[in-house]
Amino acid sequence: MARTSADSVLSLLDQRLVAALQWDGRLTAERAADVLALGPATVRRRLQALGADGTVRVVVSPVARPRNGGSAGALFLRIRVLRGKLDTIVAALAAREDIPFIDVTTSGDEIFAVARTEPGSRDPLVFRQLPSTQAVTSVESATILHVFRLTSEWRHQVLTAPERAALRPAEPVPEATASGSPGPYGVETDALEQDLIDALTVDARLSAAALAARTGHAESTVRRRLAQLVAQGRLITQVLVEPRRLGLPIEAKLLLHVAPDHLAAAGQALADHPSVHGAFATSGPSNLHAAAYFPDLTALYGFLSRDLVGLGITHVETAIVSHAAKRTPAPVQPVQPVPSVPSVPSVPSR
Repeated sequence: MARTSADSVLSLLDQRLVAALQWDGRLTAERAADVLALGPATVRRRLQALGADGTVRVVVSPVARPRNGGSAGALFLRIRVLRGKLDTIVAALAAREDIPFIDVTTSGDEIFAVARTEPGSRDPLVFRQLPSTQAVTSVESATILHVFRLTSEWRHQVLTAPERAALRPAEPVPEATASGSPGPYGVETDALEQDLIDALTVDARLSAAALAARTGHAESTVRRRLAQLVAQGRLITQVLVEPRRLGLPIEAKLLLHVAPDHLAAAGQALADHPSVHGAFATSGPSNLHAAAYFPDLTALYGFLSRDLVGLGITHVETAIVSHAAKRTPAPVQPVQPVPSVPSVPSVPSR
């Protein structure tokens, strides 16, 4: 019974609330009720229920769009492992802070992951740690060269055009020069802002009062800085929800070969497609990577056979995801030790 509930598709009302949160992660129940023409009490009750059981979480996005779509400072990793050792390698990778995303494919011996790194660096994970791990049979890496679409920018298509327009945030105001250390998106930040970002990382819907209590700053100061972050477009949120709950049980990874003179147009076409939640130009033979959600395999076939036609794509490799093993940040909970397997060395952290 519990499994059926966990895999069941959300009601249209709940799906519409999820879509509204994708536009504004800190959307109030009153504002949502006004835009979606619902009763405030109903919205408040459903938002509380969705958050209480972990169905929906709103977090600070671990990745933000680089300026002008440039390099995101990350690698795509495709890791093949010995059958029977998949869970061990996934657990070791998931324990690393520099790996925010891990997907396991239906092949049973393949992992797709994203690793944060310095562009052009000789990353120890790729050059030393993974190759020396006995359970790993091969490692392919591709550097992200240009971002067309991030997962945090994907929107579930259940809202009307007027509703989307009402929820769409205003254009960011120019950022004032700040002093301090680089924040999560490479922008200089001070101690107050960093305290707020740290507190919001695993729950971006914390109230100003709760943030003030957690950080020790005055509530009026917290409200003022939050408003500034939102106005500058520096508080990027992401809604974490199992796509199956949205009626989208099929996730596909697409590795595409595109002629150079078609790369920009093909990448933008993918970014504009409602099914695509990630699109990136990369190094390597597959110079365009994409990820997309579909309601069924028929829709995936239609995407491959119709929607990719005319984009200059010369080769397509499709991998279907069996489950998402990690979506950073994880909820706060007691850390459970991962059983060690003596014959398979773990993947050490940097």
